[in-house]
Amino acid sequence: MIVAVDVDYRADRVVTAAVGFAAWTDAAATLERVTTSMTPPAAYEPGSFYKRELPYLCAILAEVADAAPGVALAAIVIDGYVTLDGATPGLGAHLHAALADPPPVVGVAKRPWRGGAAGIAVVRGASHAPLYVTAIGVDVAEAARQIAAMHGPHRLPTLLKRVDRLARDS
Repeated sequence: MIVAVDVDYRADRVVTAAVGFAAWTDAAATLERVTTSMTPPAAYEPGSFYKRELPYLCAILAEVADAAPGVALAAIVIDGYVTLDGATPGLGAHLHAALADPPPVVGVAKRPWRGGAAGIAVVRGASHAPLYVTAIGVDVAEAARQIAAMHGPHRLPTLLKRVDRLARDS
C-alpha cells in the first residue's frame, strides 16, 4: 500500500490525515484515517520544521499499520521535501530515519524551496506551476514519474488533494 500523509495546524489542535491506495494510478483510496491532537502545536523552530511535524506523521503511520495489519507499505508520500538542495535532510529524510524498516519516502512540494534548487519539477494537467518531487529509498526520477502518472487532470493528483482536504477540513 502507498500512503499519503498530511498535517494541518490550528491554534488549538493539530489534524493529521492519511490516505492509502494500492497503485500510483488509483482514483480512490482504499483506506482513510484522520486524527486530531487536542493540544496546540509546538512552536515553529526555524530550520527544524521536521521536529514539529514528525511526531504526528509517525503516529498516523502507526495507526495505518494497525488498521491494515500485514499490509506492507510500498511508499509514503509527504507534503513537502525529503531533501533540500539534493543533500540536506528535509522532513521526508527525517521521517525515513525515524521509521524501522522504512519504505521509500516521496516528497511532493507545491512551492519551490526558497534556498535554491530542490527536486524534480513535475508539471501536471494544464497547470504551468510545477510540483517539486524529492525522494529517499527510490530513484527521484522514478518517484517523479509516479507522481506525474497519478490519477487526476489537475496539478495536484486526486489522492494527494484528498489527503490535503481531509487534513484541512476535519
